[in-house]
Amino acid sequence: MACSCSTSPLLHRIRSSFTCVKSPIATTFLLRRSASRSISATLTSHTTSSFTWDDVVRVSKPDYALDDSSDLSGFFEKIKVCNRGAEKRSEFLPFVLDDQIAGYVHNGFVEHLRDYQNVFVLPQREGNSKIGNHVTLNPELKSPDDRTRAVGEVIKSLGEDIIPGIRNELYPVASSYGAPVFFLLERAAAPYFGIKAYGVHMNGYVERDGQQFLWIGKRSHVKPTYPGMLDHLVAGGLPYGIACGENLVKECEEEAGIPRSISRGAMPVGAVSYRDIDGHRYKRDVLFCYDLKLPEGFMPNNQDEEVEGFKLIPVTHVANVIRRTHFFKPNCSLVIIDFLFRHGYVSSIISTAYFTIFEYLVNSNYFYVD
Repeated sequence: MACSCSTSPLLHRIRSSFTCVKSPIATTFLLRRSASRSISATLTSHTTSSFTWDDVVRVSKPDYALDDSSDLSGFFEKIKVCNRGAEKRSEFLPFVLDDQIAGYVHNGFVEHLRDYQNVFVLPQREGNSKIGNHVTLNPELKSPDDRTRAVGEVIKSLGEDIIPGIRNELYPVASSYGAPVFFLLERAAAPYFGIKAYGVHMNGYVERDGQQFLWIGKRSHVKPTYPGMLDHLVAGGLPYGIACGENLVKECEEEAGIPRSISRGAMPVGAVSYRDIDGHRYKRDVLFCYDLKLPEGFMPNNQDEEVEGFKLIPVTHVANVIRRTHFFKPNCSLVIIDFLFRHGYVSSIISTAYFTIFEYLVNSNYFYVD
């Protein structure tokens, strides 16, 4: 699973976040936590399917609200949305394969696996207590192919009632990025086994008269996840057997009609990650980030019917949408906040606030081991 995102772009990103401050469109941010909170609460009343492009444009304008554009609390809020449930970590058992932790399984989800003890080795129940402190696979399942087949049959048996959104798309299960693959797992089941999952997200931007604009997509209302919400121009999960760069080229064509001659120019700029616990689901996701400067006259054209439409919006206005609303698919907000840092829209002059957000974005990236 080779990927062109290496430590060098990430270190460059760290350096550029301190030094790249644009003028005149860069905004110096100060931490003032009062004004935008009430505005954010008001604007988040839109459901995922009710807001329109007109709503997006309206709330993005600087004069729409009396909030202070230097207030970073809206960015903090979006980071917290992607990192819920830390206090519930003790409810999960390590998923151990070949003496390495491959993921985490919730105590409640373990109960769904008890009918499949020819596949899983589980903590034994004795009265009100359990004997054993981890989940693993039957030692008879030695090869990745055998494991993939056996676990796949369990996922199919559990079905949509237990694991909704089954896509028949396989993710690699490994202890860390690039490590040997233990087996392949249905994408929808990834958070139920708490495995590390990876994706590619691309900021497609245009420069015009000294100002930067971002192409933003609006997800189709028939999408099984986050229907109707705002999204990147191009983003997608990283399945088994394809490198990051090639996957991005494929997604560029499918999601925005970007030809290979243009998409090959996308620059890997680092990664952001998050850990989110929601019920039996433990998402430990890493998003490899790319920037692509597009020609001024380029018009995206969705090919896979998963996008309702696109709009080109000034970067400073996109920042307002993130600060004021929950219109964006949550993890997209993280990648755009990272873009704002790298392109100088957030200045290090604000000390504590700046460094706290920056730490959240880079502290738990794909180098972590747990």
